[in-house]
Amino acid sequence: MKAWSITTTLRNPQRIRDFLIALKPLINHIWDKAAQEKYQKLLIKNRLYGYGNQQFYNGLPVDIINTINDADADISNKMIEEIIAIKHYRDFDMRGRQSLNPLTKFGFVLIDNKILKITDLGNKLIADENAIGDVFLKCFIKWQIPNPASSDFSDSDKYNIVPFVGTLKLIDCVNRLEKQRGNLPKGLSKREFCLFVPTLLKYYEISSCAQKIIEFRDLQTGKSKIERKRIRDKYRLHFARKFLATKDKNKIEKFLASIYDYGDNTIRYFRLTNFIRIRGNGFYVDLEPKRYVEINSLFEKEFYKPRDFADKNEYLHYMSNDLLPTLPWQSKTKLEAIVKKLIDENNSLQKRIHLPKSKYTELPDLSKMEKQDLEKFIFKLRLERKQLQTKENHINAQHIEAVNKYIIGLETIFEIENRPLTLEYLSAMGLYALNDACEIKPNYPLGDDNNPTSTAPAGKADIECYYKDFNMICEVTMLKNRDQWFNEGQPVMRHLRDFEIKNANAYCLFIAPSIHIDTANTFYMSNKYEYSGAKQSIAPITIKQFIEILKILKKLKELNKKFTHDKIQKLLNAIVEMSRHTSNASYWINEIDVIIENWKQEVLNGL
Repeated sequence: MKAWSITTTLRNPQRIRDFLIALKPLINHIWDKAAQEKYQKLLIKNRLYGYGNQQFYNGLPVDIINTINDADADISNKMIEEIIAIKHYRDFDMRGRQSLNPLTKFGFVLIDNKILKITDLGNKLIADENAIGDVFLKCFIKWQIPNPASSDFSDSDKYNIVPFVGTLKLIDCVNRLEKQRGNLPKGLSKREFCLFVPTLLKYYEISSCAQKIIEFRDLQTGKSKIERKRIRDKYRLHFARKFLATKDKNKIEKFLASIYDYGDNTIRYFRLTNFIRIRGNGFYVDLEPKRYVEINSLFEKEFYKPRDFADKNEYLHYMSNDLLPTLPWQSKTKLEAIVKKLIDENNSLQKRIHLPKSKYTELPDLSKMEKQDLEKFIFKLRLERKQLQTKENHINAQHIEAVNKYIIGLETIFEIENRPLTLEYLSAMGLYALNDACEIKPNYPLGDDNNPTSTAPAGKADIECYYKDFNMICEVTMLKNRDQWFNEGQPVMRHLRDFEIKNANAYCLFIAPSIHIDTANTFYMSNKYEYSGAKQSIAPITIKQFIEILKILKKLKELNKKFTHDKIQKLLNAIVEMSRHTSNASYWINEIDVIIENWKQEVLNGL
């Protein structure tokens, strides 16, 4: 038996759309070795493969690396051939097939009589990047094991489940068992998720799997931290032996390492659907209560059971058809229930943040609305809820307790698993705390729980900030070696230039664990001389320095004083001007601590 996984080819689900767009020149062509090689070349050309990857850069000449890193430069076909020759790729067509696998697996691409086609579902994703959640929801509701398109998961005696809905049902069963025991339900811990979810292979074993999770928890109850770890390690070892039916140490170690990877990636993808949420400081995966009607509709219609298909073509056409299946909550009764629940939630939100009722919180006469009208109204209600949640974020961020929480979160960020997303979120919340912003606009997608589901997509600044007297983007990264320069140097300057075109008096605040000298040199040249014909204003600071800024904000709040945006502009100007009046980037970066300390004294002495 094998554990199932979403994909390890594309760990960032946002890149699926980019891979689809890169495929367009090959549509309606025969998918042969030549096309497979061409697709992999297109991925290199579009900087979707190899870009920013040190392993890929190993052995490549400096001029090729510089061309790849310059996002405005064209990677020529001749250069790609040179890369292939230097890297000694003997299986280049196989790499193209592997790159296409995630697209065919979920029905975005179809190979029909050897002809490559992008399906309606794939075109829907290409047309609207904001549709990614709805598109993946439709995919995951259909993707099943066994299926005739997979040689690994074709045995119906071993596999019999729709993994996504089966996962939802498992979480629901565990929560119900905990309620019966008088405990508060909390979903699955990430450890539990990674062990039990990818190895759940049959829908009729969901109940017994839930019971195993409860037993696993009971083994650890009342034990010390060291004892709990010993119990978990022993349990995982026994679990792996039984699942694999082997005592081979190498196979067991490889399996235990891979299912953690599978589980972590599964959470990232399933999170896009808005049907699960992360809670308990990021340690637990639970059902999203705001999707209660939809989730229970899936259970009522037993969508965790796989369907029968005559052959591979029938299954692939089912996966790629955006009209199939009819979703179980698309009845008028269910849609009306969703409307009522959303209106109650929005009313509660408005009351909590002391806002008057809007037009979308008054319950209309639902009997006069058709299904299509209800679906449009639901979309508007959810948009309204997100806007209300954004206002609530701004209000909540003003409290001293909130600022302190952001400080602690940043100070302990290296202990957190999903550090890039956490840094993006905490940076946005810290900027919310500057209470006279016209708008703080993080570009990461949000779930129904108002938490980010993934980092901001490529091609956009991480956070956009709008103030009365200036505007700013904020770019963050957890990279600190030379990869920081590979991945952030050119993109940050390009994002700022795009922002400058639309917004006057624009700055960029760049936050990282440390500022690599190559990154510093790049921003120094942009500030002092030019980037694409004009100077920029980039202020690179470390996470530690951003924490210091938040501590100053906290101090002002404790003294009941406002931290106005002109103070931030003064700091940005001081950092940028230093780069323009010093002889090298190293001195500039080393002086930023002094600049912040002088600025701190000026702010506090000005009270």
